[in-house]
Amino acid sequence: MSSTQGYRIALVQMSMGPDPEANLEIAIERVRQAAALGAQVVCLPELFQAQYFCQREATQLFELASPIPGPITERLGALAANSGVVLIASLFERRAPGLYHNTAVTFEHNGTIASVYRKMHIPDDPLYYEKYYFTPGDLGFKAVPTSVGPIGTLVCWDQWYPEGARLTALQGAETLFYPTAIGWHPDEKAEFGAAQYDAWQTIQRSHAIANGVYVAAVNRVGHEHGDIRGDRATGKGIEFWGGSFIADPFGRILSKASHDAEEILVADVDPKLIEETRRNWPFLRDRRIDAYSGITERFLGSPERGAGK
Repeated sequence: MSSTQGYRIALVQMSMGPDPEANLEIAIERVRQAAALGAQVVCLPELFQAQYFCQREATQLFELASPIPGPITERLGALAANSGVVLIASLFERRAPGLYHNTAVTFEHNGTIASVYRKMHIPDDPLYYEKYYFTPGDLGFKAVPTSVGPIGTLVCWDQWYPEGARLTALQGAETLFYPTAIGWHPDEKAEFGAAQYDAWQTIQRSHAIANGVYVAAVNRVGHEHGDIRGDRATGKGIEFWGGSFIADPFGRILSKASHDAEEILVADVDPKLIEETRRNWPFLRDRRIDAYSGITERFLGSPERGAGK
């Protein structure tokens, strides 16, 4: 059920160093700062405990993973309770020997785990070798009924797929959170950088508009080589482009971070605006659910060129 009261959300755009414990401590302090700004929901970037290690394939990096629940979730749950916030944290989950996930955990303001979401779409691109580390999620898309209102969390590569946003919104989520780790390849930035960032923001703003919800995308910032305690990937690394933002159901940008600095973004979610926007843009009303069976197919094909002539 939708909430009737508004609430404040915060995104922690941060950079990561080579020491996972130091990154965790910094994230804890940033969450406290966000709570001091009045945030009731705080979201951290994707895999915030370490530099983005998926730039290479190395078996020793599986040691970064931890069980859920486990020592890390205990610390984060205590942080949520002490700060009085709903907290979204993206973690490298060790589910079983040889079975790992890229997982977002939502903690209630009393420190309990409200939801676990496992990243559904797993990329495999140069410097983003996630299929080596992560098994695709098997918990589906879901909205979480928290103490402030229903929210949904998807992770990074999920943000390019309208199906995930739609299915989460259809379950009642008022805000879609996207913890993210995305950046520029140094050799591509000059030619494609502006267009890549614009596409990233545009697709997520479209989720806000099409579903009549708020969208909050939080990225990391800084130039990384996947440095974990002095062991780093070869090559030029990734320049994470920051640019975290929060959009309202009309697609308007309420708050946006820079491309090169750590920041805490805040914005207020107003459930009344969701209602107002959906009354004027009744996309959910006009959906032709009787005609969408093909959406579950990989590809439907197309007529050959010149057919019928």
